[in-house]
Amino acid sequence: MLDIASLTPAQLYELNQNLLDNSIPSTNPTMAELAPLSVLRAEYEGNSNSDSFIKQIDYLVAQGYEGIRRSRGDGDCFYRSLIYAYIERIFSTQDRHLAVATSISTLEALLPTLREASFEDPVIDECYEVPRDLIRGIVEPEPVSNTGQTLTTAQLLEVFQDESMSNYLVVFMRMITSAHIRQNPTEYEDFLIHPEVGGKMGVQEFCEAVVEVMGKEADHVQVTAISRAIKVNVKIAYLDGRNKDGRVEFVTFNHAIDEEEAPLTLIYRPGHYDILDKRSIEPLPLDI
Repeated sequence: MLDIASLTPAQLYELNQNLLDNSIPSTNPTMAELAPLSVLRAEYEGNSNSDSFIKQIDYLVAQGYEGIRRSRGDGDCFYRSLIYAYIERIFSTQDRHLAVATSISTLEALLPTLREASFEDPVIDECYEVPRDLIRGIVEPEPVSNTGQTLTTAQLLEVFQDESMSNYLVVFMRMITSAHIRQNPTEYEDFLIHPEVGGKMGVQEFCEAVVEVMGKEADHVQVTAISRAIKVNVKIAYLDGRNKDGRVEFVTFNHAIDEEEAPLTLIYRPGHYDILDKRSIEPLPLDI
């Protein structure tokens, strides 16, 4: 049996990518409905090299995590997952009006930074309108579908499953990430490594080649930058198969104004991010 712990990062990535390719069709929606973690577990069963992954999934269940919301594995999964979790969380807040106002204010305050980073006004405005209208629609008659009703979680999912709308959201998140790195070069320049060939990269080169390009995966630098920019706590469970005892390492990025604010929780498998949830199915009705 193959010893997972002996694999190099590249080999581990290849193994996990093969499992992803075999279990997740390329026709997968850009964002899927919640599914029980048992579904993910079943995809690793029967593979002799996956015992440690299965143990890690069991560990997550024991920690109270029951479900996974998948994002298409196209290199944009981190940004798509994060903005979905960011918006969806507003539905469960006690004061939705306050949460909506705070979120819109936070995103709107970033627009001058995007302009300073030389992004064009039409692109900024067009991309910003999508998250703004979705967030505002949680408490006001929903402006995206013009139904005259407030946004439901079912409609939010439908928007994310529309590739064009989903791409606007991803582009907006990428611009925010890039602008933050550009605005704070000394905080990041020592950590900007080419993701494919290694070697250091300059801030501008890194942002233009890695952050702003669709389909390019996110790493620690990008997670740090976006969580700082939009002022959220992010927690990532690393399902990497390296701990034989099944323990899962959680890496936290705490940048919310309120340190006690619940984090947006993602699950990372080498090369791919999804949303980790303590629910296993969509709540019924979907807008509660």
